[in-house]
Amino acid sequence: MDQIGNLTKFWKNKRVLITGHTGFKGSWLSIILTLLKARITGYALKPKRNSLFIQAKLKNKLHNSYYRDINDHDFLEKVIKKDKPEIIIHLASQAIVLESYKNPYQTFKTNFFGTLNLLEIIKKNNFVKSAIFVTTDKVYKIKNKKKKYVEKDELGGTDPYSSSKVGQEILVNSYIKSFFSQSKKSFNKASTARSGNVVGGGDYSKNRLIPDLIKSINSNKPIFLRNPQHVRPWQHVLEPLNGYLILAKYQYQKKLSLSERTWNFGPLDRNFVNVNKIAIKSKKIFKKLKIRIAKKKINSFKETGVLKLSSKKAISILSWKQKWDIDQTLKKVFEWNNMKKNKISPYIICQKQIKEYFRS
Repeated sequence: MDQIGNLTKFWKNKRVLITGHTGFKGSWLSIILTLLKARITGYALKPKRNSLFIQAKLKNKLHNSYYRDINDHDFLEKVIKKDKPEIIIHLASQAIVLESYKNPYQTFKTNFFGTLNLLEIIKKNNFVKSAIFVTTDKVYKIKNKKKKYVEKDELGGTDPYSSSKVGQEILVNSYIKSFFSQSKKSFNKASTARSGNVVGGGDYSKNRLIPDLIKSINSNKPIFLRNPQHVRPWQHVLEPLNGYLILAKYQYQKKLSLSERTWNFGPLDRNFVNVNKIAIKSKKIFKKLKIRIAKKKINSFKETGVLKLSSKKAISILSWKQKWDIDQTLKKVFEWNNMKKNKISPYIICQKQIKEYFRS
């Protein structure tokens, strides 16, 4: 049996709640789980018109789809009690660094108190067997530019976004130790997951390199690089999503101890490249792409220059590994864009790439 078949054996008819299902990662995760025949409930803000969620017509493919704020505790509780998810993957957040400077209050409210709402509800309902809380690689305190951060390293966000995610990490860890641990059971049912900069077809976010490259290619206008020397752990969106699914399954099957509460899902060393190199690699594929370096800083907001994750723990314990290197990743992103321009359904394109990913 192929890997899709093996995955379906576990996920078929599993009741899964995805918060933030209308976002970029949430949409890709929803498509994976529809392919695996899970019973999906989605809870998120109303999708934007040009979103992957709308383009892929995902609402009709899910068991239930609720458009509501994660801060609405009472409605969230009604949804969870009604649909009784066995597995929860919490993606709902304000995830843009620049936006966190513009709206810090809303960023902290959504990322911290939205998570608190979910934890409180999980605490009261034993039908939830496994929960993944997705944070970010930006939770680590930056000490050494060449260092690859491991899960036990000190946390320390500076900007409002990373700080809110550090708070989320501390909050989840507190609930695991205070409420989810049981004296006679050593297994863990909740974890935080930290991943790098994800890319893929259908991402229309503002102030992100790959969406900006796609816009430049499609419009034949130059791209202006804000921070050409900034290094990021680039990876295709399917890489960490696969990690979340493996982790959720291990927790459901009670294979992890209470000490295993945090996980990095980052790429191999060859995917740690700077912004300028990504642009140059893209230009080799699209000769007409025009690259410009911004002469003035577009904003005065501070962003981390170098971020590198070590995923040795996930590789060793979960047998998770990166499948696509940076060149394959960019190829898949541009392939997605070209197929979309040729009027192929985004849902079909995503399914095609998901099957290719799990066969690789």
